[in-house]
Amino acid sequence: MERKWWTLVAVAAGTFMLLLDVTIVNVALPDIEIALHASLADLQWVIDAYALTLAALLLTAGSLADRFGRRLLFAIGIVAFTLGSLLCGLAPSSLFLTLSRAFQGIGGAIMFATGLALIANAFHGRDRGAAFGVFGAVTGIAVAVGPVLGGALTSGLSWRWIFLVNIPVGIAAFAVTLREVDESRDPHPRRIDWIGLVTFSVGLGALVYGLIRAGEDGWSIGAVIVSLIAAAVLLVAFVAAEALQARPMFDLSLFRKPTFVGGLIAAFAISASLFAMFPYLVIYMQIGLGLSAIEVGVRFLVLSGPVFITAAIAGRLTEHMPIRFLIGPGFALVGVALLLMRGLAPGQDWTHLIPGFLIAGIGAGLINVPLASTAVGVVEPARAGMASGINSTLRQVGIATGVAALGTIFSHHTAHATSRLGGFVDGLNAILLVGAVLAFVAAASSLLLIRRKDFVRSSPA
Repeated sequence: MERKWWTLVAVAAGTFMLLLDVTIVNVALPDIEIALHASLADLQWVIDAYALTLAALLLTAGSLADRFGRRLLFAIGIVAFTLGSLLCGLAPSSLFLTLSRAFQGIGGAIMFATGLALIANAFHGRDRGAAFGVFGAVTGIAVAVGPVLGGALTSGLSWRWIFLVNIPVGIAAFAVTLREVDESRDPHPRRIDWIGLVTFSVGLGALVYGLIRAGEDGWSIGAVIVSLIAAAVLLVAFVAAEALQARPMFDLSLFRKPTFVGGLIAAFAISASLFAMFPYLVIYMQIGLGLSAIEVGVRFLVLSGPVFITAAIAGRLTEHMPIRFLIGPGFALVGVALLLMRGLAPGQDWTHLIPGFLIAGIGAGLINVPLASTAVGVVEPARAGMASGINSTLRQVGIATGVAALGTIFSHHTAHATSRLGGFVDGLNAILLVGAVLAFVAAASSLLLIRRKDFVRSSPA
């Protein structure tokens, strides 16, 4: 087999491990809550600690990969993620688990920042479309089997095995990377942007901390106000620092390309509108309806199954039709799906969610693969690491802020409800409406902003 296909195997295996971990964790949250005596805020941090370090370090990881070699950094990322998984599996407390998840995020940042760039460097022309199609199918499989595998491991063994299962996958991906993947790097790499790294990381962390504390203690307490003000100041400082540098970590000149802007909006929106909803759907189904982890995992196949099927089709369609006509309608379907999920009432069976699950899965499948090719298609190959890192950063910012913001709304309803189930239902109905509005905004922006002429070489639009 040609080395370029081994590159795809290594990247797909690493990505499979990352996505499997995300979907597995969602299903196990209620069991983690019981085992570690965790609060809703603790559960939010289990998700957001990973997303925060991943988002904060993606751009720096991309810069390091462009400078020192993408294969080298990808291999280091696999090691860090696998070790983080081991620590998560051994966690004795919610704080230790949160810190271990943050360490996982470091490895995930490196892998996310380099994976798409390795594929973009190895494949060209029609093979590139086929590679992204395979990549999309693998991501679909991870999304499809994650909830079921997570439910089976959690119900049959322990929630700890949802992390330990990553270890053999990580070892295999590491071996293939060292033996078969070609090295690539930017011949004119950027220096590491420490000012940008610090202002962005601390600013994003302050924002998520403020949102989670607001859901727990209210918006008027001093810690929330100080956190949100600090976040605003630091993120403005980040933009200013990037604008003033000759070769910044976050190249603001890319915002002159409408397709790049549309891709960033889409990357943020798919995470904040749909994927950030999963933890609260799981909590509702397990705690509110009394379903076991494996029962929830099987029911999530109604959503994840269509993602798998549609992603494989979308990968092929990127070579034959404009990308905006896949991403835009995909978001429209996600918006419709979230509206269909609304209208829950206490005591209502989970079957109310089935139409929304099906349509959401189809929509997400149409979005994910074209969005991946958009991430690296608007720049020349030498800058693929940076472009991939920025797009992946916005995905993780969407998860981190989405989970925190939706959790604030969800917590408000559960805190003021006369019954726990009634609070779950009211909270879900509220956040589903917020997610639908965001999805419709992303649908319009994708159709308006993503253009064929912004793509480099033979990439589709």
